[in-house]
Amino acid sequence: KAKGKKGKGKGKEEKEWVPVTKLGRLVKDGKINSIEEIYVHSLPVKEFQIIDQFFQPGTLKDEVMKIHPVQRCTSAGQTNRFVCYVMVGDSNGHIGLGSKCSKEVAT
Repeated sequence: KAKGKKGKGKGKEEKEWVPVTKLGRLVKDGKINSIEEIYVHSLPVKEFQIIDQFFQPGTLKDEVMKIHPVQRCTSAGQTNRFVCYVMVGDSNGHIGLGSKCSKEVAT
């Protein structure tokens, strides 16, 4: 009696990566061969698949550096949000910093 897909993660197939940014297209076409070429030109990495092209699964380690609460005053009161900063890198000299704002923090 399976009428529709109700399970969110079951039977999910990996789709082929379609790059959105110019950097993503250059990496997929093989015109950029190392992460150092991205670092030299200080290009922002907007797609996680770019990093997946250069590093094997399990080689990257991440650490939450800071969770910063932010309040904003509105006419209805105050809204609370949290800004999180995460450091990601392999133990070989490659490092990256990510930040994200959210209404909730998982503990």
